[in-house]
Amino acid sequence: MKLTENGNMAAMPETLKSDNSPAPNTLGSGGTRSLLFLREEELRLAQDLLYFGYRDFTAGADRILATLEMGRAHHRVLHFVGRAPGIKVGELLAILDITKQSLGRVLQPMIEQGYVRQTPGLSDKRQRLLSLTEQGMALESRLFAAQREWVLRAYREAGPQAVEGFRQVMRGLMGPDARQQFEALERAAAPGRTTPAFSPNPAPRIETRGG
Repeated sequence: MKLTENGNMAAMPETLKSDNSPAPNTLGSGGTRSLLFLREEELRLAQDLLYFGYRDFTAGADRILATLEMGRAHHRVLHFVGRAPGIKVGELLAILDITKQSLGRVLQPMIEQGYVRQTPGLSDKRQRLLSLTEQGMALESRLFAAQREWVLRAYREAGPQAVEGFRQVMRGLMGPDARQQFEALERAAAPGRTTPAFSPNPAPRIETRGG
């Protein structure tokens, strides 16, 4: 079953149904697994791929962060503030999907230590706009460099068709809010763009949860 646009459940195509039947290790043309075999074990293997890929993709950056007594929450702030300079605190909350309290525990020390700059909005002084300082940009660049080669190697080994398939799969894993936020970043990064285009729109969550 899958969710339709109105949230109801609809039957999945026969070729994509998941069950607990043993999946034959059969390959289709070009060495790829036929869609007929996207069964329980195949979906568990997809989880394995996500886990091991993410583990090794983040390892180099994690080592750099550890020397500064930082973690992945700090990395996420550096990444998204660097991707959208002048981002509002509310917009960052919407992307990270955390509470103000959780963000504050990470953001305030980064401001005090000189990695992030906070300024009031131009038209609304109550707004808080975030950007990276030179020190913050230098750290973000180090973290990006630690992960860049992993992505380059994987893309080169896989080839253009697989890269496009990967993008489609990752978009498919996103919920509506995440996809909207990603597409806003994608528009802002469009070649030749000279004006800000970032606006994630979805409101941040308000319930209490960990950072």
